[in-house]
Amino acid sequence: MKIIFLLLAAVFLFAKDDACNFTDKNYEDICNKVVSEGVSYEYANAFLNSEPKTQKFDEVSFELMQPKQIEVHKQNEKKANNTLVKYIPQIVAHLKEYSAVYDHAESIYSVNREVVASILMKETRLGKIVPKHDAFIVFNTLVIKTEPNSPREKWLITMGKSNMVSIIKYCYEKGITPEECNLPSSYAGAIGIPQFMPNNLSFAQGYQKEIPDVTTMEDAILSASNFLNKRAEFNELIKWQNMPDIADIESRWYDFEFENENASFVYATNKAGNKTYNCFSCEYQELNYLREYTKKIMSYNNSSNYAIGVMRLAYEANKLLREELASR
Repeated sequence: MKIIFLLLAAVFLFAKDDACNFTDKNYEDICNKVVSEGVSYEYANAFLNSEPKTQKFDEVSFELMQPKQIEVHKQNEKKANNTLVKYIPQIVAHLKEYSAVYDHAESIYSVNREVVASILMKETRLGKIVPKHDAFIVFNTLVIKTEPNSPREKWLITMGKSNMVSIIKYCYEKGITPEECNLPSSYAGAIGIPQFMPNNLSFAQGYQKEIPDVTTMEDAILSASNFLNKRAEFNELIKWQNMPDIADIESRWYDFEFENENASFVYATNKAGNKTYNCFSCEYQELNYLREYTKKIMSYNNSSNYAIGVMRLAYEANKLLREELASR
């Protein structure tokens, strides 16, 4: 009898270490996916059976990611843009403080320093906004508590699982135990100063070190630059003298968006071609250059208000830098 018990115990342990057996189909999918990408069965099972990671839920995050709250966030974006204009002198001071890092980043990625600094300002006020959530718990809550009753809810579950996969893989490759795999994030699961979604951690780059840490400013600068270069094909520095007055364009865009449903600053249709937008810039040839780079910023965040806000901040920061140089 003792021998049979030991044999059964051995079979159970073998199954746990060499298979993905979960009563929750989502966890089974996640386990199989990370294993297919090189994570060991042992680590995957340990992570998804870890009470601190899968038995804690972020109700605040879950509520903020509901449709009505997302709509409020969209409406607040232009208010945020107008508020952030007063921080342009801080952006310029930041560019001077990290000039060596920006020199290095521009030489490799050809992404304007003003654009990167403006993104970091919008995302975390240049690192001053401290994240209060844990990325894995955010997505685990989303996956477990969302009912797949609509296309959007099904998409949320798929998106959540994909980011959980990225977090497990990231921590496994870095040699971090499941219990220590704590990635401070926003309520939406975005990580670090550049607010990378876990799926984008592959774009993280370290400054003068091999392992990047996007909670440090130097690595945030390189990582955001690398993301725009690789994901958005941002590989030629903006010639600011070729840009129109972006402050005026931004104001006109807000009026257009208010008056037109399904407004987009840069797009007439979606990528699939099955949805049309009222495109603000498409009919104006003089806005072609601005539209080209605004599209690239939308690879970072697909909100028109976000992208034109970044371009406005970057444009004004460059202008202030040039004025300071001219006054010397």
